[in-house]
Amino acid sequence: MLRLLALLLLLANGAYFAWSHDWLRLYGMGPVQQSEPQRVAQQIRPRDLLLLKDGATPAATASAPAGTQGSIP
Repeated sequence: MLRLLALLLLLANGAYFAWSHDWLRLYGMGPVQQSEPQRVAQQIRPRDLLLLKDGATPAATASAPAGTQGSIP
């Protein structure tokens, strides 16, 4: 019984591997290709994006008056 379970799990893993690597696309099976070209088209100057490390603030927000940061109008 345990050998049968191990064999079934091995076959299931092999089938999932083949499916996820598009080896079954010839037979009409395979994962759906995901793409969102409309989101890429909506981007405005994505190279101007500035990534900061934790705790770092850009100079523009660091020089703002203390009363304006974190207040809700």
